[in-house]
Amino acid sequence: MGLIHHVKEEFTIIKERDPAIKSPMEVLLYPSFRAMLHYRTAHKLYLQKHYFLARWISQRTARKTGIEIHPGARIGKGFFIDHGHGVVIGETTIIGDNVTLFQGVTLGGTGKETGKRHPTLEDNVMVSTGAKILGSITIGANSKIGAGSVVLRPVPPNSTVVGVPGRIVKQDNVRIPRDDMDQVHLPDPVLADIDQLKKENECLKAAVERIERTLSGAPEHKEAVKEEFHEDL
Repeated sequence: MGLIHHVKEEFTIIKERDPAIKSPMEVLLYPSFRAMLHYRTAHKLYLQKHYFLARWISQRTARKTGIEIHPGARIGKGFFIDHGHGVVIGETTIIGDNVTLFQGVTLGGTGKETGKRHPTLEDNVMVSTGAKILGSITIGANSKIGAGSVVLRPVPPNSTVVGVPGRIVKQDNVRIPRDDMDQVHLPDPVLADIDQLKKENECLKAAVERIERTLSGAPEHKEAVKEEFHEDL
């Protein structure tokens, strides 16, 4: 595919997925637009084993756009980086089609691996602001990674991951639509655990109150029960 094709493709992707774009000319100022065009050139040089020149282009692009894409990374069609400052994509990263990254995302290694050191993102994955995916793991198709998450283990398809370390909080085998870029309304597993503890505490208090009412006519038994509950707690 030639340069003209890539330019048209990037124009279409950015206009479709960023509502802040009001005119076609604004696309030319978009960091993702410049980063992806330079990446295509650098990647071609990398495949031809012109490693220094490929890295020179990628590092120059990183200084100008804030987006660092190693020329060795493999990126599919329909790739989109929203804003993009602080995005880092490692050398052995593999990205499928129609993947979306937001600013501050890192697709990096752990520093302990050789060979395939970076993540694989399958088709239709969305990685929200500030998320970190580290190591040679696979994020399954149609999955969503919540903002600020740190993902260290593989994620099956059709999953939602949040937290540090990342935890799968939703997996229902329902395809996530490509235009679903909601980074806010995600499940909160920590809050869910706190709510569960509160409910259990209320049940425990209610049980103690029932026992106290039952034994209200026998003070000696009441004190014995209270001491037993205090020891258990």
